[in-house]
Amino acid sequence: MSDTGTGTETGARPAGVAAAPPLLPAPGPEPEGLLSSGAAPGTPSGEAPRLGSFLARAAAGTAVLTVLGAVLGLVRDQAIARYFGASDASDAFLIAWTVPEMAATLLIEDGMALLLVPAFSLALTRRAAAGEAPGSDPVRDLVATTLPRLFLLLAGGAALLIAGAPWVVGVLAPGLADPRLAVDCTRLTSVTVLTFGITGYFSAALRAHRSFLPPAGVYAAYNLGIIGMTLALHAVWGVRAAAVGVAVGSVLMILTQLPVFLRLVPLARPRLPRFGEARRAARTAPLLGFAVLAPVVLFVVSRQSQVLVERFLASTLPAGAISHMNYAQKVAQMPMVLSLMICTVTFPVVAQAMAAGDREKARLRVERDLGLAGTVVLLGTAVVLGYAPQIIEVLFQRGAFDAADTASTAQVMRVYALGLLGHCLVGALSRPFFSSGRPTWFPAFAMGTGLLVTMGAGYALTYRLGVDGIATANAIGISTTALLLLMGLGTRVVPIRTRAVALSLGRLTGASLVAGAAGWACAPLVPDPVLSLAAGCLLVPSAFFLTGLALRSPEVVSLLALTRRRFLDGR
Repeated sequence: MSDTGTGTETGARPAGVAAAPPLLPAPGPEPEGLLSSGAAPGTPSGEAPRLGSFLARAAAGTAVLTVLGAVLGLVRDQAIARYFGASDASDAFLIAWTVPEMAATLLIEDGMALLLVPAFSLALTRRAAAGEAPGSDPVRDLVATTLPRLFLLLAGGAALLIAGAPWVVGVLAPGLADPRLAVDCTRLTSVTVLTFGITGYFSAALRAHRSFLPPAGVYAAYNLGIIGMTLALHAVWGVRAAAVGVAVGSVLMILTQLPVFLRLVPLARPRLPRFGEARRAARTAPLLGFAVLAPVVLFVVSRQSQVLVERFLASTLPAGAISHMNYAQKVAQMPMVLSLMICTVTFPVVAQAMAAGDREKARLRVERDLGLAGTVVLLGTAVVLGYAPQIIEVLFQRGAFDAADTASTAQVMRVYALGLLGHCLVGALSRPFFSSGRPTWFPAFAMGTGLLVTMGAGYALTYRLGVDGIATANAIGISTTALLLLMGLGTRVVPIRTRAVALSLGRLTGASLVAGAAGWACAPLVPDPVLSLAAGCLLVPSAFFLTGLALRSPEVVSLLALTRRRFLDGR
Protein backbone atom coordinates (compact mmCIF):
# COMPACT_ATOMS: atom_id res chain seq x y z
CA MET A 1 0.00 0.00 0.00
CA SER A 2 1.23 3.45 -0.81
CA ASP A 3 0.88 6.34 1.53
CA THR A 4 -1.52 9.05 0.50
CA GLY A 5 -0.06 11.66 2.77
CA THR A 6 3.27 12.11 1.01
CA GLY A 7 5.32 15.24 0.89
CA THR A 8 8.51 16.83 2.14
CA GLU A 9 9.10 18.75 5.31
CA THR A 10 11.19 21.86 5.42
CA GLY A 11 13.26 22.91 8.41
CA ALA A 12 15.36 21.00 10.87
CA ARG A 13 14.14 18.02 12.87
CA PRO A 14 15.70 15.89 15.58
CA ALA A 15 18.22 13.30 14.46
CA GLY A 16 16.74 9.87 13.97
CA VAL A 17 13.15 11.13 13.66
CA ALA A 18 11.29 10.48 10.44
CA ALA A 19 9.96 13.47 8.56
CA ALA A 20 6.29 14.07 9.21
CA PRO A 21 4.00 14.62 6.25
CA PRO A 22 2.85 18.20 5.87
CA LEU A 23 -0.48 19.21 7.32
CA LEU A 24 -1.52 20.05 3.77
CA PRO A 25 -1.08 17.78 0.75
CA ALA A 26 0.56 18.62 -2.52
CA PRO A 27 -1.12 21.31 -4.63
CA GLY A 28 -3.89 20.32 -6.95
CA PRO A 29 -7.17 21.62 -8.36
CA GLU A 30 -10.11 21.82 -6.00
CA PRO A 31 -13.02 19.50 -6.89
CA GLU A 32 -16.29 21.31 -7.00
CA GLY A 33 -19.32 20.24 -5.03
CA LEU A 34 -19.75 18.22 -1.87
CA LEU A 35 -16.17 16.96 -1.67
CA SER A 36 -14.66 20.43 -1.49
CA SER A 37 -12.70 21.27 1.60
CA GLY A 38 -15.24 23.50 3.22
CA ALA A 39 -12.71 26.14 4.20
CA ALA A 40 -14.04 29.18 5.90
CA PRO A 41 -13.64 32.64 4.44
CA GLY A 42 -10.18 33.95 5.06
CA THR A 43 -8.42 30.66 4.44
CA PRO A 44 -4.94 31.34 3.01
CA SER A 45 -4.75 31.32 -0.77
CA GLY A 46 -4.07 27.87 -2.15
CA GLU A 47 -4.81 26.01 1.10
CA ALA A 48 -8.44 25.12 0.36
CA PRO A 49 -7.79 23.86 -3.20
CA ARG A 50 -4.91 21.69 -2.02
CA LEU A 51 -6.94 20.25 0.85
CA GLY A 52 -10.03 19.74 -1.30
CA SER A 53 -8.06 17.91 -3.98
CA PHE A 54 -6.42 15.72 -1.35
CA LEU A 55 -9.74 14.85 0.29
CA ALA A 56 -11.20 13.87 -3.08
CA ARG A 57 -8.26 11.56 -3.84
CA ALA A 58 -8.27 10.10 -0.35
CA ALA A 59 -12.03 9.51 -0.47
CA ALA A 60 -11.74 7.81 -3.87
CA GLY A 61 -8.96 5.50 -2.68
CA THR A 62 -10.81 4.77 0.55
CA ALA A 63 -13.99 4.02 -1.41
CA VAL A 64 -12.24 1.48 -3.63
CA LEU A 65 -10.73 -0.38 -0.69
CA THR A 66 -13.96 -0.11 1.31
CA VAL A 67 -15.91 -1.67 -1.55
CA LEU A 68 -13.27 -4.38 -1.89
CA GLY A 69 -13.53 -5.16 1.83
CA ALA A 70 -17.34 -5.18 1.60
CA VAL A 71 -17.30 -7.53 -1.39
CA LEU A 72 -14.94 -9.89 0.41
CA GLY A 73 -17.23 -9.64 3.43
CA LEU A 74 -20.08 -10.85 1.26
CA VAL A 75 -17.93 -13.70 -0.03
CA ARG A 76 -17.13 -14.55 3.59
CA ASP A 77 -20.83 -14.61 4.50
CA GLN A 78 -21.60 -16.63 1.38
CA ALA A 79 -19.03 -19.24 2.36
CA ILE A 80 -20.43 -19.51 5.89
CA ALA A 81 -24.00 -19.66 4.56
CA ARG A 82 -23.05 -22.30 1.97
CA TYR A 83 -21.38 -24.66 4.42
CA PHE A 84 -23.44 -24.07 7.55
CA GLY A 85 -26.69 -22.45 6.37
CA ALA A 86 -28.91 -20.97 9.10
CA SER A 87 -28.32 -23.64 11.75
CA ASP A 88 -27.18 -24.25 15.30
CA ALA A 89 -23.56 -24.23 14.06
CA SER A 90 -23.86 -20.85 12.36
CA ASP A 91 -25.69 -19.45 15.39
CA ALA A 92 -22.81 -20.63 17.63
CA PHE A 93 -20.25 -18.91 15.41
CA LEU A 94 -22.27 -15.69 15.33
CA ILE A 95 -22.48 -15.68 19.12
CA ALA A 96 -18.68 -15.93 19.18
CA TRP A 97 -18.47 -13.25 16.52
CA THR A 98 -19.97 -10.83 19.02
CA VAL A 99 -16.47 -10.48 20.52
CA PRO A 100 -14.75 -9.22 17.32
CA GLU A 101 -17.82 -7.11 16.48
CA MET A 102 -17.56 -5.36 19.83
CA ALA A 103 -13.78 -5.14 19.53
CA ALA A 104 -13.96 -3.68 16.01
CA THR A 105 -16.30 -0.90 17.11
CA LEU A 106 -14.42 -0.10 20.29
CA LEU A 107 -10.85 -0.57 19.07
CA ILE A 108 -10.88 0.24 15.34
CA GLU A 109 -13.86 2.20 14.12
CA ASP A 110 -15.07 4.40 16.95
CA GLY A 111 -13.32 4.25 20.31
CA MET A 112 -9.67 4.21 19.27
CA ALA A 113 -10.24 6.64 16.40
CA LEU A 114 -12.22 9.11 18.51
CA LEU A 115 -9.44 9.13 21.12
CA LEU A 116 -6.26 8.87 19.11
CA VAL A 117 -6.91 10.81 15.89
CA PRO A 118 -7.26 14.08 17.87
CA ALA A 119 -4.28 13.11 20.06
CA PHE A 120 -2.00 12.42 17.09
CA SER A 121 -3.33 15.52 15.29
CA LEU A 122 -2.39 17.64 18.30
CA ALA A 123 1.05 16.01 18.50
CA LEU A 124 1.63 16.70 14.79
CA THR A 125 0.56 20.31 15.25
CA ARG A 126 2.98 20.72 18.15
CA ARG A 127 5.75 19.09 16.15
CA ALA A 128 5.22 21.58 13.33
CA ALA A 129 4.97 24.57 15.67
CA ALA A 130 8.01 26.75 16.21
CA GLY A 131 9.78 26.67 19.53
CA GLU A 132 9.94 22.90 20.15
CA ALA A 133 13.06 22.05 22.16
CA PRO A 134 15.88 20.35 20.21
CA GLY A 135 15.59 16.58 20.33
CA SER A 136 11.92 16.62 21.30
CA ASP A 137 9.28 14.98 19.10
CA PRO A 138 5.69 14.97 20.46
CA VAL A 139 4.63 12.17 18.09
CA ARG A 140 7.43 9.89 19.22
CA ASP A 141 6.71 10.72 22.87
CA LEU A 142 3.01 9.99 22.39
CA VAL A 143 3.76 6.54 20.97
CA ALA A 144 6.27 5.76 23.71
CA THR A 145 3.73 6.80 26.35
CA THR A 146 0.69 4.94 25.04
CA LEU A 147 1.56 1.93 22.85
CA PRO A 148 3.35 -0.33 25.41
CA ARG A 149 0.65 0.23 28.03
CA LEU A 150 -2.09 -0.39 25.50
CA PHE A 151 -0.45 -3.67 24.43
CA LEU A 152 -0.32 -4.97 28.01
CA LEU A 153 -3.91 -3.91 28.72
CA LEU A 154 -5.27 -5.55 25.57
CA ALA A 155 -3.29 -8.75 26.09
CA GLY A 156 -4.74 -9.04 29.59
CA GLY A 157 -8.25 -8.45 28.27
CA ALA A 158 -7.86 -11.16 25.63
CA ALA A 159 -6.60 -13.64 28.24
CA LEU A 160 -9.56 -12.93 30.51
CA LEU A 161 -12.02 -13.48 27.67
CA ILE A 162 -10.41 -16.78 26.72
CA ALA A 163 -10.62 -18.00 30.32
CA GLY A 164 -14.17 -16.71 30.81
CA ALA A 165 -15.63 -17.85 27.47
CA PRO A 166 -18.30 -20.13 29.09
CA TRP A 167 -19.56 -17.23 31.18
CA VAL A 168 -19.54 -14.88 28.16
CA VAL A 169 -21.63 -17.31 26.08
CA GLY A 170 -24.02 -17.81 28.98
CA VAL A 171 -24.62 -14.08 29.20
CA LEU A 172 -24.88 -13.46 25.45
CA ALA A 173 -27.12 -16.39 24.57
CA PRO A 174 -28.69 -18.08 27.60
CA GLY A 175 -31.22 -19.80 25.33
CA LEU A 176 -28.68 -22.03 23.53
CA ALA A 177 -29.40 -25.74 24.10
CA ASP A 178 -25.72 -26.76 23.80
CA PRO A 179 -23.25 -23.89 24.29
CA ARG A 180 -20.02 -25.92 23.89
CA LEU A 181 -19.46 -25.07 20.23
CA ALA A 182 -20.09 -21.37 20.90
CA VAL A 183 -17.57 -21.49 23.78
CA ASP A 184 -14.88 -23.01 21.55
CA CYS A 185 -15.47 -20.37 18.86
CA THR A 186 -15.47 -17.58 21.44
CA ARG A 187 -12.06 -18.64 22.73
CA LEU A 188 -10.68 -18.57 19.20
CA THR A 189 -12.10 -15.13 18.41
CA SER A 190 -11.04 -13.55 21.73
CA VAL A 191 -7.54 -12.90 20.35
CA THR A 192 -9.07 -10.02 18.39
CA VAL A 193 -9.17 -7.93 21.55
CA LEU A 194 -5.39 -7.65 21.21
CA THR A 195 -5.02 -7.66 17.43
CA PHE A 196 -7.89 -5.25 16.76
CA GLY A 197 -6.51 -2.89 19.39
CA ILE A 198 -3.12 -2.72 17.67
CA THR A 199 -4.88 -2.38 14.30
CA GLY A 200 -6.95 0.53 15.61
CA TYR A 201 -3.90 2.23 17.07
CA PHE A 202 -2.05 2.01 13.75
CA SER A 203 -5.13 3.21 11.84
CA ALA A 204 -5.59 6.27 14.03
CA ALA A 205 -1.93 7.22 13.77
CA LEU A 206 -1.89 6.83 9.98
CA ARG A 207 -5.12 8.77 9.47
CA ALA A 208 -3.79 11.64 11.55
CA HIS A 209 -0.73 11.58 9.25
CA ARG A 210 -3.16 11.79 6.28
CA SER A 211 -2.37 8.21 5.20
CA PHE A 212 -5.74 6.59 4.49
CA LEU A 213 -5.13 3.64 2.18
CA PRO A 214 -3.56 1.16 4.63
CA PRO A 215 -6.34 1.66 7.23
CA ALA A 216 -8.96 1.29 4.49
CA GLY A 217 -7.43 -2.03 3.40
CA VAL A 218 -7.52 -3.79 6.76
CA TYR A 219 -10.96 -5.33 6.30
CA ALA A 220 -10.01 -6.80 2.95
CA ALA A 221 -7.10 -8.57 4.68
CA TYR A 222 -9.36 -9.61 7.56
CA ASN A 223 -11.98 -11.17 5.31
CA LEU A 224 -9.36 -12.94 3.23
CA GLY A 225 -8.16 -14.65 6.38
CA ILE A 226 -11.66 -15.83 7.29
CA ILE A 227 -12.45 -16.99 3.75
CA GLY A 228 -9.17 -18.88 3.41
CA MET A 229 -9.49 -20.72 6.71
CA THR A 230 -13.18 -21.53 6.13
CA LEU A 231 -12.54 -23.01 2.68
CA ALA A 232 -9.46 -24.91 3.80
CA LEU A 233 -10.63 -26.32 7.13
CA HIS A 234 -14.45 -26.47 7.19
CA ALA A 235 -14.49 -30.21 6.43
CA VAL A 236 -12.14 -30.91 9.36
CA TRP A 237 -13.11 -28.40 12.04
CA GLY A 238 -16.62 -27.39 11.00
CA VAL A 239 -17.64 -23.87 11.94
CA ARG A 240 -14.55 -23.61 14.18
CA ALA A 241 -12.60 -23.06 10.94
CA ALA A 242 -14.35 -19.70 10.51
CA ALA A 243 -13.40 -18.76 14.08
CA VAL A 244 -9.76 -19.63 13.33
CA GLY A 245 -10.08 -17.43 10.25
CA VAL A 246 -11.15 -14.51 12.45
CA ALA A 247 -7.91 -14.83 14.44
CA VAL A 248 -5.74 -15.22 11.32
CA GLY A 249 -7.45 -12.33 9.53
CA SER A 250 -6.96 -10.03 12.51
CA VAL A 251 -3.20 -10.63 12.38
CA LEU A 252 -3.24 -9.81 8.66
CA MET A 253 -4.87 -6.47 9.55
CA ILE A 254 -1.80 -5.53 11.58
CA LEU A 255 0.62 -6.63 8.87
CA THR A 256 -1.27 -4.55 6.28
CA GLN A 257 -0.44 -1.32 8.14
CA LEU A 258 2.85 -2.14 9.83
CA PRO A 259 5.28 -1.09 7.03
CA VAL A 260 3.71 2.37 6.57
CA PHE A 261 3.35 2.85 10.33
CA LEU A 262 7.05 2.13 10.86
CA ARG A 263 7.93 4.56 8.07
CA LEU A 264 5.78 7.46 9.29
CA VAL A 265 5.75 7.13 13.07
CA PRO A 266 9.06 7.39 14.96
CA LEU A 267 9.51 4.72 17.60
CA ALA A 268 13.14 4.82 18.78
CA ARG A 269 14.65 7.40 21.12
CA PRO A 270 18.08 8.46 19.84
CA ARG A 271 19.24 9.38 23.36
CA LEU A 272 18.14 9.50 26.97
CA PRO A 273 15.63 12.25 27.79
CA ARG A 274 16.95 15.39 29.38
CA PHE A 275 15.53 17.08 32.41
CA GLY A 276 12.03 18.38 31.75
CA GLU A 277 11.38 16.25 28.66
CA ALA A 278 9.29 13.73 30.63
CA ARG A 279 6.87 16.54 31.48
CA ARG A 280 6.70 17.58 27.83
CA ALA A 281 6.07 13.95 26.84
CA ALA A 282 3.14 13.78 29.22
CA ARG A 283 1.67 16.88 27.59
CA THR A 284 1.67 15.18 24.17
CA ALA A 285 -1.27 13.01 25.23
CA PRO A 286 -3.66 15.39 27.01
CA LEU A 287 -6.58 13.87 25.10
CA LEU A 288 -6.04 10.42 26.62
CA GLY A 289 -6.84 11.19 30.24
CA PHE A 290 -9.65 9.45 32.10
CA ALA A 291 -11.97 12.46 31.77
CA VAL A 292 -11.90 12.08 27.97
CA LEU A 293 -11.50 8.31 27.86
CA ALA A 294 -14.54 7.47 29.97
CA PRO A 295 -17.19 9.26 27.81
CA VAL A 296 -15.78 7.73 24.62
CA VAL A 297 -15.71 4.19 26.04
CA LEU A 298 -19.22 4.52 27.46
CA PHE A 299 -20.53 5.83 24.14
CA VAL A 300 -18.95 3.05 22.10
CA VAL A 301 -19.94 0.27 24.50
CA SER A 302 -23.53 1.56 24.58
CA ARG A 303 -23.60 1.67 20.80
CA GLN A 304 -22.33 -1.87 20.36
CA SER A 305 -24.57 -3.13 23.16
CA GLN A 306 -27.44 -2.92 20.70
CA VAL A 307 -25.96 -6.04 19.10
CA LEU A 308 -25.88 -7.75 22.50
CA VAL A 309 -29.54 -6.92 23.07
CA GLU A 310 -30.46 -8.30 19.65
CA ARG A 311 -28.52 -11.54 20.12
CA PHE A 312 -29.96 -11.98 23.60
CA LEU A 313 -33.53 -11.63 22.37
CA ALA A 314 -32.95 -13.74 19.24
CA SER A 315 -31.44 -16.62 21.24
CA THR A 316 -34.93 -17.36 22.55
CA LEU A 317 -36.36 -17.70 19.01
CA PRO A 318 -36.20 -20.83 16.81
CA ALA A 319 -32.81 -21.96 15.43
CA GLY A 320 -31.62 -19.83 12.52
CA ALA A 321 -33.10 -16.57 13.80
CA ILE A 322 -29.70 -15.16 14.73
CA SER A 323 -28.34 -16.15 11.31
CA HIS A 324 -31.22 -14.52 9.42
CA MET A 325 -30.73 -11.37 11.45
CA ASN A 326 -26.98 -11.36 10.89
CA TYR A 327 -27.13 -11.78 7.10
CA ALA A 328 -29.84 -9.14 6.82
CA GLN A 329 -27.92 -6.66 8.95
CA LYS A 330 -24.59 -7.18 7.20
CA VAL A 331 -26.04 -6.59 3.72
CA ALA A 332 -28.35 -3.76 4.75
CA GLN A 333 -25.51 -1.85 6.42
CA MET A 334 -23.29 -1.78 3.33
CA PRO A 335 -24.70 1.61 2.23
CA MET A 336 -23.98 2.96 5.71
CA VAL A 337 -20.37 1.76 5.57
CA LEU A 338 -19.86 3.46 2.21
CA SER A 339 -21.59 6.64 3.36
CA LEU A 340 -19.23 7.05 6.32
CA MET A 341 -16.02 6.82 4.28
CA ILE A 342 -16.00 10.58 3.68
CA CYS A 343 -16.41 11.23 7.43
CA THR A 344 -13.47 8.91 8.10
CA VAL A 345 -11.29 10.85 5.65
CA THR A 346 -12.30 14.28 6.95
CA PHE A 347 -12.21 13.50 10.68
CA PRO A 348 -8.55 14.65 11.00
CA VAL A 349 -9.51 17.87 9.18
CA VAL A 350 -12.30 18.55 11.68
CA ALA A 351 -10.03 17.65 14.61
CA GLN A 352 -7.28 20.03 13.44
CA ALA A 353 -9.81 22.81 12.78
CA MET A 354 -11.19 22.42 16.30
CA ALA A 355 -7.67 22.34 17.77
CA ALA A 356 -6.90 25.58 15.91
CA GLY A 357 -10.14 27.21 17.07
CA ASP A 358 -11.53 27.48 13.51
CA ARG A 359 -15.14 26.57 14.31
CA GLU A 360 -16.46 27.96 11.02
CA LYS A 361 -14.28 25.64 8.98
CA ALA A 362 -15.37 22.73 11.17
CA ARG A 363 -19.03 23.69 10.71
CA LEU A 364 -18.82 23.80 6.92
CA ARG A 365 -16.99 20.48 6.81
CA VAL A 366 -19.46 18.73 9.13
CA GLU A 367 -22.52 20.03 7.24
CA ARG A 368 -21.10 18.87 3.91
CA ASP A 369 -20.22 15.49 5.38
CA LEU A 370 -23.76 15.02 6.67
CA GLY A 371 -25.25 15.93 3.29
CA LEU A 372 -23.01 13.62 1.30
CA ALA A 373 -23.31 10.73 3.78
CA GLY A 374 -27.09 11.12 3.84
CA THR A 375 -27.26 11.01 0.04
CA VAL A 376 -25.28 7.78 -0.16
CA VAL A 377 -27.03 5.96 2.65
CA LEU A 378 -30.55 6.92 1.57
CA LEU A 379 -29.89 5.87 -2.00
CA GLY A 380 -28.71 2.52 -0.63
CA THR A 381 -31.80 2.35 1.59
CA ALA A 382 -34.02 2.70 -1.47
CA VAL A 383 -32.25 -0.20 -3.20
CA VAL A 384 -32.60 -2.41 -0.12
CA LEU A 385 -36.30 -1.59 0.29
CA GLY A 386 -37.05 -2.31 -3.34
CA TYR A 387 -34.91 -5.37 -4.03
CA ALA A 388 -34.19 -7.14 -0.73
CA PRO A 389 -35.43 -10.60 -1.89
CA GLN A 390 -33.43 -10.42 -5.11
CA ILE A 391 -30.29 -9.27 -3.27
CA ILE A 392 -30.45 -12.14 -0.76
CA GLU A 393 -31.27 -14.73 -3.43
CA VAL A 394 -28.34 -13.67 -5.61
CA LEU A 395 -25.89 -13.47 -2.72
CA PHE A 396 -26.81 -16.40 -0.48
CA GLN A 397 -29.41 -18.83 -1.86
CA ARG A 398 -27.27 -21.90 -2.48
CA GLY A 399 -26.17 -24.99 -0.58
CA ALA A 400 -27.71 -25.15 2.90
CA PHE A 401 -29.28 -21.68 2.51
CA ASP A 402 -32.70 -22.31 0.93
CA ALA A 403 -35.62 -20.24 -0.37
CA ALA A 404 -37.28 -20.08 3.06
CA ASP A 405 -34.08 -18.60 4.50
CA THR A 406 -34.06 -16.06 1.65
CA ALA A 407 -37.63 -14.95 2.38
CA SER A 408 -37.02 -14.58 6.12
CA THR A 409 -33.74 -12.71 5.67
CA ALA A 410 -35.14 -10.35 3.03
CA GLN A 411 -38.08 -9.44 5.24
CA VAL A 412 -35.92 -8.52 8.22
CA MET A 413 -33.45 -6.70 5.95
CA ARG A 414 -36.20 -4.36 4.79
CA VAL A 415 -37.03 -3.56 8.39
CA TYR A 416 -33.37 -2.93 9.23
CA ALA A 417 -33.16 -0.53 6.28
CA LEU A 418 -35.50 1.84 8.08
CA GLY A 419 -32.75 2.55 10.60
CA LEU A 420 -29.87 3.01 8.16
CA LEU A 421 -30.04 6.81 8.19
CA GLY A 422 -29.95 6.75 11.97
CA HIS A 423 -26.87 4.50 12.00
CA CYS A 424 -25.16 6.76 9.46
CA LEU A 425 -25.91 9.93 11.42
CA VAL A 426 -24.69 8.44 14.69
CA GLY A 427 -21.38 7.56 13.05
CA ALA A 428 -21.06 10.96 11.37
CA LEU A 429 -22.20 13.10 14.31
CA SER A 430 -20.18 11.38 17.03
CA ARG A 431 -16.84 12.37 15.48
CA PRO A 432 -17.23 16.16 15.90
CA PHE A 433 -18.31 15.69 19.52
CA PHE A 434 -14.96 14.10 20.36
CA SER A 435 -12.74 16.18 18.06
CA SER A 436 -12.18 19.10 20.45
CA GLY A 437 -10.50 17.14 23.23
CA ARG A 438 -12.88 18.47 25.88
CA PRO A 439 -14.73 15.89 27.98
CA THR A 440 -18.28 15.49 26.73
CA TRP A 441 -20.82 13.05 28.08
CA PHE A 442 -23.64 14.01 25.74
CA PRO A 443 -22.96 11.32 23.08
CA ALA A 444 -22.93 8.65 25.80
CA PHE A 445 -26.21 10.04 27.14
CA ALA A 446 -27.76 10.02 23.66
CA MET A 447 -26.52 6.50 22.94
CA GLY A 448 -27.67 5.24 26.34
CA THR A 449 -31.11 6.72 25.73
CA GLY A 450 -31.31 5.02 22.35
CA LEU A 451 -30.20 1.72 23.91
CA LEU A 452 -32.97 1.93 26.51
CA VAL A 453 -35.47 2.59 23.73
CA THR A 454 -34.12 -0.43 21.80
CA MET A 455 -34.42 -2.66 24.86
CA GLY A 456 -37.95 -1.55 25.68
CA ALA A 457 -39.18 -1.85 22.10
CA GLY A 458 -37.36 -5.17 21.70
CA TYR A 459 -39.02 -6.75 24.70
CA ALA A 460 -42.40 -5.41 23.57
CA LEU A 461 -42.12 -6.53 19.93
CA THR A 462 -39.93 -9.66 19.81
CA TYR A 463 -42.47 -12.17 21.07
CA ARG A 464 -45.14 -10.69 18.82
CA LEU A 465 -43.14 -10.12 15.61
CA GLY A 466 -40.07 -12.34 16.06
CA VAL A 467 -36.90 -11.19 14.30
CA ASP A 468 -38.84 -8.38 12.61
CA GLY A 469 -39.62 -6.99 16.05
CA ILE A 470 -35.92 -6.97 16.96
CA ALA A 471 -35.08 -5.12 13.73
CA THR A 472 -37.88 -2.62 14.36
CA ALA A 473 -36.56 -1.94 17.85
CA ASN A 474 -33.08 -1.41 16.41
CA ALA A 475 -34.38 1.17 13.93
CA ILE A 476 -36.37 3.05 16.59
CA GLY A 477 -33.52 3.11 19.10
CA ILE A 478 -30.74 4.23 16.75
CA SER A 479 -32.99 6.90 15.19
CA THR A 480 -33.64 8.27 18.68
CA THR A 481 -29.90 8.54 19.28
CA ALA A 482 -29.31 10.22 15.92
CA LEU A 483 -32.00 12.82 16.62
CA LEU A 484 -30.51 13.65 20.02
CA LEU A 485 -26.99 13.99 18.58
CA LEU A 486 -28.19 16.21 15.74
CA MET A 487 -30.02 18.50 18.16
CA GLY A 488 -27.10 18.63 20.60
CA LEU A 489 -24.16 19.14 18.24
CA GLY A 490 -25.01 22.69 17.22
CA THR A 491 -25.33 23.97 20.78
CA ARG A 492 -22.40 22.09 22.34
CA VAL A 493 -19.52 21.64 19.88
CA VAL A 494 -19.88 22.73 16.24
CA PRO A 495 -22.49 25.42 15.45
CA ILE A 496 -24.13 23.56 12.56
CA ARG A 497 -27.41 24.85 11.18
CA THR A 498 -29.60 22.09 12.62
CA ARG A 499 -32.80 23.19 10.92
CA ALA A 500 -31.18 23.38 7.47
CA VAL A 501 -29.48 19.98 7.91
CA ALA A 502 -32.72 18.36 9.07
CA LEU A 503 -34.65 19.85 6.14
CA SER A 504 -32.03 18.62 3.68
CA LEU A 505 -32.09 15.11 5.14
CA GLY A 506 -35.89 15.16 5.07
CA ARG A 507 -35.91 15.87 1.33
CA LEU A 508 -33.43 13.06 0.73
CA THR A 509 -35.60 10.73 2.82
CA GLY A 510 -38.62 11.57 0.68
CA ALA A 511 -36.63 10.77 -2.46
CA SER A 512 -35.51 7.48 -0.91
CA LEU A 513 -39.05 6.40 -0.04
CA VAL A 514 -40.35 7.17 -3.54
CA ALA A 515 -37.45 5.32 -5.19
CA GLY A 516 -37.80 2.35 -2.82
CA ALA A 517 -41.52 2.10 -3.51
CA ALA A 518 -40.88 2.16 -7.25
CA GLY A 519 -38.37 -0.66 -6.90
CA TRP A 520 -40.68 -2.71 -4.68
CA ALA A 521 -43.46 -2.43 -7.28
CA CYS A 522 -41.28 -3.22 -10.29
CA ALA A 523 -38.97 -5.91 -8.88
CA PRO A 524 -41.42 -8.85 -9.27
CA LEU A 525 -42.01 -7.96 -12.95
CA VAL A 526 -38.66 -9.55 -13.90
CA PRO A 527 -38.59 -13.21 -12.75
CA ASP A 528 -34.83 -13.72 -12.96
CA PRO A 529 -33.28 -12.25 -9.77
CA VAL A 530 -30.03 -11.19 -11.45
CA LEU A 531 -31.81 -9.35 -14.26
CA SER A 532 -34.32 -7.86 -11.84
CA LEU A 533 -31.53 -6.54 -9.62
CA ALA A 534 -29.65 -5.18 -12.63
CA ALA A 535 -32.76 -3.31 -13.72
CA GLY A 536 -33.21 -2.02 -10.19
CA CYS A 537 -29.71 -0.55 -10.21
CA LEU A 538 -30.93 1.72 -13.01
CA LEU A 539 -34.49 2.29 -11.87
CA VAL A 540 -33.91 3.17 -8.22
CA PRO A 541 -31.12 5.76 -8.70
CA SER A 542 -33.10 7.38 -11.53
CA ALA A 543 -36.20 7.65 -9.35
CA PHE A 544 -34.12 8.87 -6.40
CA PHE A 545 -32.38 11.68 -8.28
CA LEU A 546 -35.50 12.75 -10.19
CA THR A 547 -37.49 12.95 -6.96
CA GLY A 548 -34.60 14.76 -5.30
CA LEU A 549 -34.65 17.32 -8.08
CA ALA A 550 -38.41 17.74 -7.73
CA LEU A 551 -37.98 18.27 -3.98
CA ARG A 552 -35.07 20.66 -4.64
CA SER A 553 -32.62 18.71 -2.51
CA PRO A 554 -29.37 20.78 -2.40
CA GLU A 555 -27.18 17.66 -2.46
CA VAL A 556 -28.90 16.18 -5.50
CA VAL A 557 -28.91 19.51 -7.35
CA SER A 558 -25.20 20.04 -6.65
CA LEU A 559 -24.26 16.48 -7.59
CA LEU A 560 -26.14 16.52 -10.88
CA ALA A 561 -24.79 19.97 -11.73
CA LEU A 562 -21.25 18.77 -11.07
CA THR A 563 -21.81 15.66 -13.21
CA ARG A 564 -23.18 17.74 -16.06
CA ARG A 565 -20.28 20.19 -15.88
CA ARG A 566 -17.71 17.39 -15.87
CA PHE A 567 -19.45 15.74 -18.84
CA LEU A 568 -19.45 18.97 -20.84
CA ASP A 569 -15.80 19.64 -19.98
CA GLY A 570 -14.85 16.18 -21.20
CA ARG A 571 -16.53 16.52 -24.59
